[in-house]
Amino acid sequence: METLIPNRLSTLGHPQRLALFRLLMRRYPDRVPATELARALGLKPNTLSTYVNALRQDGLVSQERVGTSLRYAIDMDAARETIDYLLHDCCRGRPEICAPKATPAPAEDIPMSDRKYNVLFICTGNSARSIMAESILRDIAGDRFLVYSAGTAPRSALNSLALEVLELKGHDVSVLRSKNIAEFQGANVPDFDFVFTVCNQAANEECPSWPGQPLSAHWGLPDPVKVEGSDAEKRRAFHQTYAVLRYRMIGFTTLPIGSLDRITLQKAIDEIGQSNEERPSQ
Repeated sequence: METLIPNRLSTLGHPQRLALFRLLMRRYPDRVPATELARALGLKPNTLSTYVNALRQDGLVSQERVGTSLRYAIDMDAARETIDYLLHDCCRGRPEICAPKATPAPAEDIPMSDRKYNVLFICTGNSARSIMAESILRDIAGDRFLVYSAGTAPRSALNSLALEVLELKGHDVSVLRSKNIAEFQGANVPDFDFVFTVCNQAANEECPSWPGQPLSAHWGLPDPVKVEGSDAEKRRAFHQTYAVLRYRMIGFTTLPIGSLDRITLQKAIDEIGQSNEERPSQ
């Protein structure tokens, strides 16, 4: 430990290695393909390999081969060990100077029955997946959640096939529009309790730090907009996306949010994001 932690801190002292570490932290518990990491960070494959190997040597990142693809994930035990060292060992005797900066307490102390939770779904274009997620959760549990969606680079119009599927499933699409994430920053905006990314590109981007420390998770799905083939094949992709999102929303709404501690709730929403099962939608 005497040399391990300093080595890790030295490795993370390099700006691009730190950027890689932060990206994998945002995507945890996903295992992210090397090609996706290189593209997100604008790195050549051999440069990425060098940075990844440095993080692996210090135990911060694990590697898995899936077919011909290498995939990487944060070793969360090692990450926690490193952070704990800074927060506890280095502050021995004066823990008050290392305590996280206090933030205004959100309304999470109010019983669930007395308020609605604010939920934001983020995608790049805010034209399909995040719009579908917004509609599904609002209709399943609009009495318990205030639901929003936004894009990091929103398109000017919503995807016509996404709207078609939503209308077919009985959702009101007249309330939907494409929105920029900037609408939810600054003053007089909702304090979010949950923030979910539903596409890899949005999850890989440097998103703003939300006030109130909302719980966040990556619920990524393949982009149905990019499916090629016949009209029937394209529609099938949107129906599959809808089915997976609906299954996840049902799982989310069954969580006893008001009685779970933050760590348990975080684990639960991470696990929901790992599920790609489809269940028949009602």
